[in-house]
Amino acid sequence: MAKDDAQHQLREALNLELRRGAVILAVLSQLTTEHYGYSLKRRLNEKGFTIDEGTLYPLMRRLETQGLLASSWRIEDGRPRRYYQLSDAGVRIFEELRTDWKHLADTMGGLLR
Repeated sequence: MAKDDAQHQLREALNLELRRGAVILAVLSQLTTEHYGYSLKRRLNEKGFTIDEGTLYPLMRRLETQGLLASSWRIEDGRPRRYYQLSDAGVRIFEELRTDWKHLADTMGGLLR
């Protein structure tokens, strides 16, 4: 039983590594239109990509610091919300990463046959 648990833990750790690379691209892909944090989380979940708020919010702040996102504060329904969208640099990087991802997916598809 311990061997099965160890293999399960290893598989979970490897799966987490795979997801880490995809998280940035998933977030960028949905910020071609404006979203606040919770609306982005909900949108990703609707598309089948679950993400914890503890991962999403720090990632959005980091991407903004890197110049890939622009944000603005607005009050809606009496609550302040910070809206994020791709900056001009973010649009360019997203397009490049999307092309890289498609190439990688094609390559991996060939390897996994």
